[in-house]
Amino acid sequence: MSDPVAAPSDPRLADVAGEPPAGGAAYVVLIAVSVGLAFADASVVVLALPALYATFGVSLVQVSWVITSYNVAVVAVAAVLLALRVRPARLTAFGSAVFAASSVVCGVAPSFGVLVAARSTQGMGAACLLVGSLPLLVGLTGSGRRARSVWGYAGAAGVAVGPALGGVLTQAFSWRAIFWVQAPIAALALVVCLRHRGWGADDEVGPVELRAGLADVGFVLLFASLVGALFLSVLLFIVVWGYSPLQSALVVSMLAVGTIAVGPLGRALPPWFGALAGGWLLSAGLLGLAWLPATDAGYAVVALGLCGCGFGLVNTVLDRRALPDAGGMRRSGNLVIGAKHVGFVLGLVVVSPLLAGDLVTATHDATAAAAAAVLDAPLALQVKVPLALDMKNLVGGAPRGEVPDLAAPFDRHAGSGPAVIHTRDRVTGAVEATITRAFRRSFVAAALFAAAATVVAVGAAL
Repeated sequence: MSDPVAAPSDPRLADVAGEPPAGGAAYVVLIAVSVGLAFADASVVVLALPALYATFGVSLVQVSWVITSYNVAVVAVAAVLLALRVRPARLTAFGSAVFAASSVVCGVAPSFGVLVAARSTQGMGAACLLVGSLPLLVGLTGSGRRARSVWGYAGAAGVAVGPALGGVLTQAFSWRAIFWVQAPIAALALVVCLRHRGWGADDEVGPVELRAGLADVGFVLLFASLVGALFLSVLLFIVVWGYSPLQSALVVSMLAVGTIAVGPLGRALPPWFGALAGGWLLSAGLLGLAWLPATDAGYAVVALGLCGCGFGLVNTVLDRRALPDAGGMRRSGNLVIGAKHVGFVLGLVVVSPLLAGDLVTATHDATAAAAAAVLDAPLALQVKVPLALDMKNLVGGAPRGEVPDLAAPFDRHAGSGPAVIHTRDRVTGAVEATITRAFRRSFVAAALFAAAATVVAVGAAL
C-alpha cells in the first residue's frame, strides 16, 4: 500500500515547506539522474582504467586509486555529515556544484596525482549530493516510501550502467570525455535546489534498528562483491582478451540489463526469498566468471547477466530494510551511502593486490610455456631465437601487475612467413587461457563476499 501525500504537519516531513511543488515530477527526475550519476561514478571509470595507466604510466594497483580515492572521500564526508544538520536543498546544491567543478578538473588533469586529487574532491561533492538528495526527494514526492524507492533505484541503476557508459565514451572520444559529460549533468540538480531551497525532510528519530544495521552490513558485503563484476571483468576483457572499450561495454551492459530487469520482481517477492535468490544468482555469476569454459564473450554475457539479476534483487531487499518510510531518513541515508562505498573500497583492497600477484606468476608461467612452444614450432632458427628473446625482454620490462602484449614480437617477424602467424595465434591463445585463470582466485573472493552478503540480507529480511 503506497503512502498518502503527507501534509507539512506530518511528523515524517517536519521540515517540508508546504505541499510538493507544481511540476514536481520533473524535479524528481532531475534529482534522480544526479543521484544515479553520483553512484555511477564509483565505477564509471573501470572501462577506462587501461587507457589511464597507458596515459600516465602507472601500475594496475596504482590506477585502482582512481576508483578508491572517490569512494574513500564519499565515506569520509558521509560520516562527518552524520553530526551536522544542513538543509537538504542547500547540501544537495553545494554537493552538485563541487561535483561538477571537480569533474572539469578530472577532465583536464595533466598528471595522475592531479586526477586522484580531483577524484577525491569529486567524491566529497558526491557525498553531499547523495546525503541531501534523499530528504529532498521526500519533500518533492510527499512520501518517504516513494522517495526511498526513487533514490534506491536510481543508485542501483547508476552503479550498473556506469561502466558501460564510461566504455562508450572512452571508445568514442577518450577517457577524459567521461568527466566532461558529468559536469553539466551534475549541475542539473542545482536547478531544483535553487528553486526550492526550503524543501526536504531533515528529522532524526530514534536509534538505528537492528534490521537496518544488518542491511548496512549487507551493503558493505554486496558492493565488495560487485568489484568482481565491475573491476575484474573489465580488466579481463580489455587487458587479457584484447577487447576494445566499446566491445567491453556491450558485454558489461548485461550487468545493467539484469539489474534493471529484476526491479519490479524484487519489489513483488517476499524479502527473504528475494535476498536468497539474488545472493545465489550473484554468487553463481561470479563463480561462472572464475571458471569460464573458454575465452568467449558469450559465456561472460551469461555470467554478468546473472550477476546483474542477483545484485538487483539483493539491493532491493537491503534498501527496503535500511531506509525507513518515516523518521531518521537523512541519518539512514548517510549510513547507506557510507556502507556502499566502504564495500567498494573493501573489495578493491582485497582484490587488487591478489590479482596483481597472480598476474605476475601467471604471466611468467605463460611466457615460459610460449617460449617453449616457439622453440618447438616449425620455424627457422634465425626466427625462433629472436622471438624467444623478444618475449623474455617484453615480460621482464612490464610493470608489476601488467600483462604485456605477447603478440607484438610475432608481428615484428610476420614477414618471415605464414608459420609465424600460425604460431602467434596458437601461442597467444594458450597465453590468454593461462592468464584468464589468474583471475580465478579474485573472482572467488568476490563470490565469497556475495555469499556473506546473502546471509546478512536474509537475516535483515526476516
